[in-house]
Amino acid sequence: MLHNPIYLVIIVTMIVSWLIQWRLKSKFAQYAQVGLQSGLSGRQIAELMLADHGITDVRVISTEGQLSDHYNPTDKTVNLSESVYEERSAAAAAVAAHECGHAVQHATAYSMLQFRSAMVPALSSVSTFMPWILLAGVLMINKSVIPLGIGIALFSLTTLFSFVTLPVEFDASRRALAWIDKRGIVTTQEHAMAKDALWWAAMTYVVAAISSLATLLYYVMIFMGSRDRR
Repeated sequence: MLHNPIYLVIIVTMIVSWLIQWRLKSKFAQYAQVGLQSGLSGRQIAELMLADHGITDVRVISTEGQLSDHYNPTDKTVNLSESVYEERSAAAAAVAAHECGHAVQHATAYSMLQFRSAMVPALSSVSTFMPWILLAGVLMINKSVIPLGIGIALFSLTTLFSFVTLPVEFDASRRALAWIDKRGIVTTQEHAMAKDALWWAAMTYVVAAISSLATLLYYVMIFMGSRDRR
């Protein structure tokens, strides 16, 4: 079994995902100790970036958790984790600006964000029962390939969503880094730290996309193998 490249990819991506998550947390912990010379907190940086882009209908709020920062396009809020909200560090600057990057994407109708947002309702509808359909499909594979085929079609949506997320995240980081540099929020050294932190954050999405693709190919392999035996 382990000689099959799909299984190897799944195992490797699981290991790499764990390593990247560990590295990401250590990087943010390291850069959180570096105080910004500008003295601005994550909240202040977020509010300033929104104002600079003429965005007046988005609120910056604090949310519980670690690395739980996100932009919510539904209620137009930039949600910063408690540490980032109050912190005045290179890590906080990177996260706050990145999440505001998503707000800028929303305000400017960035096509890939619109595409991803359009997929959310469909994914929310199928996410609860999709694993059960896949399980039923595998268990019934000798009787019928239809359930597994349906499961594969649904799972392909989650894989597509993972890959659509990549340009959205990279673009938000690009906007964030360009703005904090142009605005003088960070020094050259602090900019390098912010860029490094956002790169490791982006790698979590890359690995997630590869892992989703490998899992999809695994189910496709089972499906095709069953058809060949008929």
